[in-house]
Amino acid sequence: MFVSDCLSVNEKGHLAIGGVDTVDLAKEYGTPCYVMDEDRIRKNCRAYVKSIEDNYGGNGLAIYASKAFNCKYMCKLINEEGMGLDVVSGGELYTAIQAGFPTEKVYFHGNNKTLDELKFAVENGVGRIVVDNIYELENLSRIAGECGKTASVLLRIKPGIDAHTHSFIMTGQIDSKFGFALETGEAMDGIKRAIAAENIDFRGVHCHIGSQIFEVTPFEKAAEVMIGFMAQIKAETGVECAELDLGGGFGIKYSFEDNPLEYSAYMAKVATVIKAECEKQGIKLPFIVIEPGRSIAGSAGITLYTVGAVKTIPDIRTYVSIDGGMGDNPRYILYQSTYELVCANKADKPRDFTITLAGRCCESGDLIQEDAPVQRVEPGDIMAVLSTGAYNYSMSSNYNRIPKPPVVMVSGGETKVVVKRETYDDVIRNDM
Repeated sequence: MFVSDCLSVNEKGHLAIGGVDTVDLAKEYGTPCYVMDEDRIRKNCRAYVKSIEDNYGGNGLAIYASKAFNCKYMCKLINEEGMGLDVVSGGELYTAIQAGFPTEKVYFHGNNKTLDELKFAVENGVGRIVVDNIYELENLSRIAGECGKTASVLLRIKPGIDAHTHSFIMTGQIDSKFGFALETGEAMDGIKRAIAAENIDFRGVHCHIGSQIFEVTPFEKAAEVMIGFMAQIKAETGVECAELDLGGGFGIKYSFEDNPLEYSAYMAKVATVIKAECEKQGIKLPFIVIEPGRSIAGSAGITLYTVGAVKTIPDIRTYVSIDGGMGDNPRYILYQSTYELVCANKADKPRDFTITLAGRCCESGDLIQEDAPVQRVEPGDIMAVLSTGAYNYSMSSNYNRIPKPPVVMVSGGETKVVVKRETYDDVIRNDM
């Protein structure tokens, strides 16, 4: 009935998440409001941890890509579930440190880390820095030397794989801002420089081919290409890569048309390729790292809104306005992302009304969905947008100086605020 199994309809006919009535949540915490099912998040984490044990005998690590959803509570949860953490900025790293996350299990990504961020990472003992370019490698070597430390690194490689996803979130092809290209010889040159660099401990290679991918073939092909490159590294330098980070990008169910594989199936198929290619190429099975983010948080979250004006333009469309919009969910205006809608207080009714869900920002393009089915709604109803646990809070903004919503976790029928609702004072806090 729903795109996520943490959702249901209760005896009142209301939408529930983790068994908690969303209409009650809207009354208690106000709207807009992000709500996430903690038990579902933990279950997803455990599935990936188990996949490392099942497919690699524990010789690997699942690291949560925190750009999907990051706050101190989430960092603590990820640590409790035995995962590592992928960060892409000083702010994400600082959040992890403040949450007490062990920095030796942190992987620091990004195509243009600042000098201050590199120093911050080295000083705080970040486990792996994923180097994106020669400029970064040279600066990291110098900074590590100045700090009297050695930086352990992976190099980000573009494996040249078409991930069959939105062009904005394809990252593995040669025309990408990320990483070293294989085709031009840039990648091998970067590897040799890393091996020769002072204060650098070269550990292995990384790739990431994109996001929201439903096919397993691109992941298998990326694994094949990367193992082949690792064999080439050994042949040309004598150095055997100790680690292979295959990134993430596993798709989730945003709409009923989406049909992602079970994540254990992705892992098993890719592991088969890795083992076969390592044997074929005559190299040892490396320590395997994977970086699920969206697939851990995405389907575990929803966003609740209150319906305002309902405006019907005859023979054209019906606009249903809500008290949020592109400030708390910019994905539609960026990617034309698909979502399923539910009128939370009428969840047991048929979705026989077609609407365009409009945000409150002063932009014609501030829409959440166009021509989408939902129950017949009226002002004051509670609207739920599903599968918003990833890249909604983390991409939110104060456009039009609108405060950001809170994040509420539900677990075992209990609720708690893990990120407070912003106030107007928060919005002007840094004004001079």
